[in-house]
Amino acid sequence: MNSRTSHALAAAAGACVLALGATAPAMAAPAAGGDGTAKVSVFHGVPGLTADVYANGDKLLGDFKPGTVTAPQALDAGTYDIQVFSAGQAPDGTPAVEKEIKVPAGANATIAAHLSADGKPRLTAFVDDVSRTDAGTARLTVRHVAAAPAVDVRAGGQPVFKGLENPKEGTTVVDAGTVSADVVLAGTDTVAIGPADLNLKEGTSNTVYAWGSAEDKNLALATQTLGVSPASG
Repeated sequence: MNSRTSHALAAAAGACVLALGATAPAMAAPAAGGDGTAKVSVFHGVPGLTADVYANGDKLLGDFKPGTVTAPQALDAGTYDIQVFSAGQAPDGTPAVEKEIKVPAGANATIAAHLSADGKPRLTAFVDDVSRTDAGTARLTVRHVAAAPAVDVRAGGQPVFKGLENPKEGTTVVDAGTVSADVVLAGTDTVAIGPADLNLKEGTSNTVYAWGSAEDKNLALATQTLGVSPASG
């Protein structure tokens, strides 16, 4: 696989947003209003936690399973108090993770509910790059959201991203096609996850999540595919 641009490793930044699955109840009115909407998705990467998700005290999503990525949804701009509970424990239980989240208009983003490097549940916001790519190419993003040390990500046996730490991401544009990817401990050939075949279709933005816990031996990959923005004019 030939990289057409150098990859960038950056901390997750920008808007912190949460999306609902298509079958989830409607989002309650935000605490702070704003004009417009955002396109948002959510990834659940906390092993063993079937979750109920609440915003501003209202149940938004029930029985949300680990390893699931929702499709992008339109969400009103505003501020939300997000609580993630073990299923059936709300509203009187203690949330597994809680965060006040601001949703800005015009964002394209995904929130990952996942483990920190030391195994604690957390929420991390990632901005999704859906800008157009050249003909014959696709975008590949890898996000390290596992309770695990730094890793290298390989495609076709060659390192694509090196020294990726939780909760960082790496992004590059590559030739479209099917590639075999795996995750190894940084600086070694010790495989932690994979290999897995990735079908990178022309004109798509593809995200791979490395999630789970190294200590509990349940590391896994999950994928998300987004369409890119149409050409202007």
